[in-house]
Amino acid sequence: MDEPAGLRERKKERTRNLIAQEALRLFREKGFDEVSVVEVAAAAEVSKATLFRYFPTKEDLVLDRFADHLGEAARVVGERPPGQTPTAALRAHFLARLAVRDPITGLNDHPDVLGFMDLLYGTPSLRTGLVQRFRSQEIDALADALPHSGDSTPFIRRLAATHLIAAQQELALENWRTMASGRTADDAYDDAVSAAERAYGQLMTGLDTV
Repeated sequence: MDEPAGLRERKKERTRNLIAQEALRLFREKGFDEVSVVEVAAAAEVSKATLFRYFPTKEDLVLDRFADHLGEAARVVGERPPGQTPTAALRAHFLARLAVRDPITGLNDHPDVLGFMDLLYGTPSLRTGLVQRFRSQEIDALADALPHSGDSTPFIRRLAATHLIAAQQELALENWRTMASGRTADDAYDDAVSAAERAYGQLMTGLDTV
């Protein structure tokens, strides 16, 4: 008798989570470049073919941690209240995420989060490849979500999206550097807020004010 669809999906989700957890454990223990996909599959007790069904590339094993945030900027802009500009909406959202110490902002000093960020930013192949890939996906989604009116063109929208996503990611990177230096998230919170307000303020008023 076939399993109910809901049970199958839960089993698939458990398998996916197990693979991702084992991958991150091995990457943190040995280094991303030192661990093979075969090792990850063995640790998760699945075949290599099964692993690739869930994660087409080795980098996807790390990108999975960002899955909940993919397209987030575009969603924020699309759901903003009437009269609020896209930049103001993204600024408010980032500040709200800082307040709850969301790891995506970099302002989180939990050991597991710091370990993941150390892996991500401390591995050149991940930092240059994966981060750029995530950035490109976010820019594409946000550019499509920005208003299609007035003097807006695909190029102008993509240029604006590039600035907005870069600001968000650079703020997160700077917050991670602060955490890596030994400061706590609570101690660094006010400085992180000031940096975010200044960054989004520059985008609102124009780069010539820098």
